[in-house]
Amino acid sequence: MNTENTKAQMRKGILEFCILSLIDRKEMYVSDLIDELKKGKLDVVEGTLYPLLTRLKNGEFLSYRWEESTGGPPRKYYQITEKGKLFLAELLNTWNELTESVNQITKNNNPTGAPESAFQPNT
Repeated sequence: MNTENTKAQMRKGILEFCILSLIDRKEMYVSDLIDELKKGKLDVVEGTLYPLLTRLKNGEFLSYRWEESTGGPPRKYYQITEKGKLFLAELLNTWNELTESVNQITKNNNPTGAPESAFQPNT
């Protein structure tokens, strides 16, 4: 089994949650989002991000405004809507329940041959 594929699927599954969490802090431009996601070790390219932002906007979880730029074309800044805040709260509750469950299930696991420090789900 390819662990890189599994890791990519896990990251992809939580990307929506991470994007809403970031935009909930402050309105953001796409390059700001990419930078913040990279800081969190989630490397995302624009080709992945734009369709997701469009889907969130079409679902009325995000809105945007245009701002003139001194160094190029106008920029689209995304902000979370009230509906988006409610959805984010639901995602946060689900995330907390899920991580608690996974940590409970995996707390005594140590993959065969892995050093003890290599697998610490509760840290």
